[in-house]
Amino acid sequence: MMETADSLSFKRLKWHCRRGMLELDLLLEPFLDEVFLTLDEEDKERFYKLIECEDQDLFLWFMQTDVPQDPDLARIVDIIVTRVQPESH
Repeated sequence: MMETADSLSFKRLKWHCRRGMLELDLLLEPFLDEVFLTLDEEDKERFYKLIECEDQDLFLWFMQTDVPQDPDLARIVDIIVTRVQPESH
């Protein structure tokens, strides 16, 4: 099934992007709205996996003070960070 901005799965994902930390909301929600639907299926699955992670881990990864050990998570974190800070990569 093809995801769209109106699909139930996308709306659920949008809800899960609302985190306990404003800094994460400011990264995840715009990424979901502007980029997620353009990702290939493997990267979409990586994003779903990322959303299941703890806020404290996400914060460290996005602030680039730590790197996920899981290569799938490392890839999607890099995609998000590159989108937010393209000149640093």
